[in-house]
Amino acid sequence: MPSDAALPASGLSAVPSTLRIPLAARAFGDAMFPRMAIGDASAARLLATLEDQAPPLPRDRATVYGVLARTRCFRALARDFLQAHAGGHVVNLGCGLSHYFQWLDDGKARMTDADLPEVLAVRRALLADDEPRHEVRPLDLTAPDWWDGLGLPARDGPPAFLFSEGVLMYLEPAQVEAVFATFGERAPVGSVLAFDAMCWLATGRAHRHPSVRPTGAQFRWGLRRPAELARAHPRLRLAGTHEVMAGYGFPHGMLSHAIGAFFGVPMYAVYALHAVG
Repeated sequence: MPSDAALPASGLSAVPSTLRIPLAARAFGDAMFPRMAIGDASAARLLATLEDQAPPLPRDRATVYGVLARTRCFRALARDFLQAHAGGHVVNLGCGLSHYFQWLDDGKARMTDADLPEVLAVRRALLADDEPRHEVRPLDLTAPDWWDGLGLPARDGPPAFLFSEGVLMYLEPAQVEAVFATFGERAPVGSVLAFDAMCWLATGRAHRHPSVRPTGAQFRWGLRRPAELARAHPRLRLAGTHEVMAGYGFPHGMLSHAIGAFFGVPMYAVYALHAVG
């Protein structure tokens, strides 16, 4: 995740402190939305520890639903990849305190959780990542050498599944395009980059988001047209768009449909880019 200059929460600077939002949603979201339950075995314990250090988050039902829905989507996409590539490598770009390996460990898969050093310091203090096939590495997606820093394969190597959850909207547009360009240039054929993105209308409006507002973080990038996602490199192909809030009900479902029809992109969605030959 990118760093940010605003005041810290839970000892973290603004953007890293947003890790508490998905953690809180996973901690109490199953009770709020049983049909969307994800069964996170560690979220409640971790949240209780963090809330000793910072004010509690608002229980924003729409955000909780969105986190559960996108978690289910990322998890399903990763599982599909691992079914097609036994023993494959899954990389979480901006992991925060998420623990996807609890759902993806099939006895063969490898996983890398990566984030800024300040986030990893919190993670290592609270969450044990001691399975040999599960590693934790420092990451700054705004650095040009992030691919090499994670030890990811060369273009002629085995494909990998990368995903970035709740991260790219906090980067500048040029930084997001650079991430896509690096993936397009470096990723082996068959690799996947999945990520969530808001419609461009949300850019600069984080103060209207009840859970993000207290962190001081800001939405800096939003999608205008799906075609933008593949323009960073000729090897990129948009392989899937998964609306996050469409199932939440009125008015979010109607609003998402209206925004998609009028502006050409959903209000909020998970996207999957593939690297082709």
